[in-house]
Amino acid sequence: MRAISLAEANKIITGTFASARKRKAHALAAIVLDAGGRVKAFQKQDGASLMRFEIAYGKAFGALALNRSSRQVLAKAKEKPAFMASLAELADGPLFLEAGGQLIRDATGEVVGALGVTGDVNEVDDLCAIDGIRAGGLRADDDFDARAVRRLNIKKDPPLRDPRKR
Repeated sequence: MRAISLAEANKIITGTFASARKRKAHALAAIVLDAGGRVKAFQKQDGASLMRFEIAYGKAFGALALNRSSRQVLAKAKEKPAFMASLAELADGPLFLEAGGQLIRDATGEVVGALGVTGDVNEVDDLCAIDGIRAGGLRADDDFDARAVRRLNIKKDPPLRDPRKR
């Protein structure tokens, strides 16, 4: 298993915050977890509210726990609440059921970690996360074509758009 480096984790967070500036997002917090669900790096922008660490961590951990974006973890919770309640009891980390958690993959598709972003609306959190992963030189699930999605069993989100840009 390839490990995500601290330098990569910091580039991802820097890229996430650059995307937030470009999108005029509210103050964000971003966390990078390694593939085992342990914290590699965390930063919170000035003005971000209390508990952003816990929320970001729960989004990223949920993505890792179910091998899909936290947007899809939320959908799974709505579809199968008893399953998710059981999973929450078994999990050794938090599961925060909101969008903004994305898997981080290397070029081959191997999951090397997850990024949790919080502070704005769900779509903006996700868009900033995807931009951040790319800025770190790694790939989000959205970066794989249909063939790779099937081969790697990637659960791809529908296309996202910034709700403020209509």
